[in-house]
Amino acid sequence: MATLKELRELSAAELIARANELKQSLFDLKNKHSTGVLDSTASLLEMRRDVARCLTIACPKQGQAAQAGK
Repeated sequence: MATLKELRELSAAELIARANELKQSLFDLKNKHSTGVLDSTASLLEMRRDVARCLTIACPKQGQAAQAGK
């Protein structure tokens, strides 16, 4: 996953797109876990945190864009 500094440089739309990609990957990992194929369950936690990181950084940027549009 990208570092926090790299994520802060992205726009809100890019962050949300990245979060959606990560959510899809998380879904795939959950399926692998349920079938017993997943080797490391720690990757589930890491992926969930990555999604939260992207959305946390995107939220204030969306608010700034909305205020700029007024």
